[in-house]
Amino acid sequence: MSIIHTSPLPDVDLPVVPVTEFVLRHASATPDKAAITDGGSSSYTFAALEDAVHRMAGGLQARGFGPGSVLGIMAPNVPEYAIAFHAVAVAGGTITTINPTYGAEEVRFQLQDAGASLLLTVPMFLEVAREAMEGTDVTELYVMGEADDATPMASLFGEPIEQVEVDPMTHVVVLPYSSGTTGLPKGVMLTHFNLVANICQMEHVLDYEGDEAGLAALPFFHIYGMQVLMNGLIANGVRVVTMPRFDMGDALGLVQSEKITRFFAVPPMVLGLAKVPDVDNFDLSSLKQIFSGAAPLGADLAQEAAARVGCEVVQGYGMTELSPVTHSTVEGHSRPGTSGVAISNVECRIVDPESGEDQPAGERGELWVRGPMVMAGYLNNEEATAATIDSDGWLHTGDVAIIDEHGHYSIVDRIKELIKYNGFQVPPAELEGLLITHPAVADVAVIGVPDDAVGELPKAFVTLSPGATLTLDEVQEFVGEHLVGYKQIRLLEEIDVIPKSASGKILRRELRDRDN
Repeated sequence: MSIIHTSPLPDVDLPVVPVTEFVLRHASATPDKAAITDGGSSSYTFAALEDAVHRMAGGLQARGFGPGSVLGIMAPNVPEYAIAFHAVAVAGGTITTINPTYGAEEVRFQLQDAGASLLLTVPMFLEVAREAMEGTDVTELYVMGEADDATPMASLFGEPIEQVEVDPMTHVVVLPYSSGTTGLPKGVMLTHFNLVANICQMEHVLDYEGDEAGLAALPFFHIYGMQVLMNGLIANGVRVVTMPRFDMGDALGLVQSEKITRFFAVPPMVLGLAKVPDVDNFDLSSLKQIFSGAAPLGADLAQEAAARVGCEVVQGYGMTELSPVTHSTVEGHSRPGTSGVAISNVECRIVDPESGEDQPAGERGELWVRGPMVMAGYLNNEEATAATIDSDGWLHTGDVAIIDEHGHYSIVDRIKELIKYNGFQVPPAELEGLLITHPAVADVAVIGVPDDAVGELPKAFVTLSPGATLTLDEVQEFVGEHLVGYKQIRLLEEIDVIPKSASGKILRRELRDRDN
């Protein structure tokens, strides 16, 4: 019999409206209030942001861009990111968000898979963008700001238009990429309703009051930065302060100068807040909360950082496929080491992966979730979709969890074959598929090795070809030619045989046990 755990929080109303209409809902009431800024030269009030979004949407429409069209954004966190994202949404198109530190091969794969026809980047990444466009359907490349031989984003602005009619329940507005529980990155189809619903579901968790400001160092191309920071903060009338890349000193300076109340982080950032001496040199008294996500945060570290900074440190849980948050800590109700409670409108099950039986409180099992935030599916991949979302709408997360007597959930293990490095997904299969092409490698397996600073380190076990030798430096040089830096192999071990099951599946748990 199924044991369904419901949220202890009240359900919330979920409006069926386009995402931009919802995110900019405060624009008319607070037109002159700052909506998004880089803390320096670039800043937009709510009125200016709304105007820019609708004028860029008009320019896109005038160029034939609309429903069925896809624009790739390959940029760091800058205020203009929000303009481009919502202009595409207003024009009825779809955004695919691309990691700007990707190499050309990785960018090209995403552009091809998503079917992008336009690409928007920044001057720093123009060379990679141009190379990546080759062999894709991208016909135009635009740049935020100005650069030689590049069309500026400003040229896309035209006469403002209203929202192009779409069905918020079914229209895919964004395609971030995720490895899911296994395999190569896949396009995650998120609808307008998915995004709006998840922001609403956080209503009883993130209780914003008055003139608040949130630090947006976590990348907007990642679902955490996109939804909890960019969209979630603006939708709640909170000033967004962007950082194109995280630097602890710069972040602390912004907390002090911009009176940041919400510091959104991943565990390595929390580690820095607990340990870095510079923290004591800044006035952090404006901080109300540090919110950690993307990977589990240990209780001891959370408590140490909270004592150091002088505000509560909490964490949440989610996935790209869940738009992204399903569990979070209600302010003032922290239980360090847990990911909090199921948020509004979320149902959960804890299921033994061997027997398929539901587990009671205190017992381990795979976390299954159901609710309005569950993705529409993986783009052009019905098999992967069916393996992730069952016929009753339960999304199987691949994470092993325990629910305690207080209704708080802890992520204690993982079924899915995925490494988390600095909060980013590193699919072992992607690294294995690349390394097996190296002439010195006869067979290979990749696992994650626990590390306090970054979460997990990708480690490769290799069986060498007869007479071959291979060093870690050589492996890193080879991987660096093809993949983004966070997917780099950090440890290397030569073994005689890669353990496998009768079906040929790599036995990663055996390798992890061997490593311990």
